[in-house]
Amino acid sequence: MAKLTLTPSLILLSFLYILNKTDFAAAAGTTSFIRASCRATTYPTVCVQSLSTYASAIQKNPRQLITTALTVSVDRAQSTKTFVTKLTKFRGLKPREYAALKDCLEEVSDSAERLSNSVRELKSVGRARGPEFIWHMSNLQTWVSAALTDDSTCLDGFSGRALNGRIKTSIRARMTNVAQVTSNALALCNRFAGN
Repeated sequence: MAKLTLTPSLILLSFLYILNKTDFAAAAGTTSFIRASCRATTYPTVCVQSLSTYASAIQKNPRQLITTALTVSVDRAQSTKTFVTKLTKFRGLKPREYAALKDCLEEVSDSAERLSNSVRELKSVGRARGPEFIWHMSNLQTWVSAALTDDSTCLDGFSGRALNGRIKTSIRARMTNVAQVTSNALALCNRFAGN
């Protein structure tokens, strides 16, 4: 019978295998925390997709989950604001399209600002308990809810057949995504505030 010799490379490979298996188990655990948390949202698939890439930062920390969800919302709103700004500079826009884009730009700017305020408010919560915690969370929920209304108002500006076309389609896709991640962030905040 041949004798198995443990060479340094075989030991290293065994160690790496164990580490990868542990990392995989840890990642699966944090991803399952995200999946379970996202069940409380209106758009669970969008929630999981938008937060899973941050699983290692979120771990199983509810506050970090909310911070990440809010930050994702801020990033999407800022990106959409930049996109809408570029659209307002297109040549050949119909007057109604331009007016709707300008209104939408104002709404998405307000949304991004309110979401940024909510991230700062969450940081202010710190170790607050009782009435102070409730006050901070109420502020946060109000800002996220207002941001969601801004997103909806932007979309309302493009209602009607007169505005059908590529601009409307592009805005609708972007704003729908911003509204979905914002709605999910609000649901996660509401769940956290209730605990």
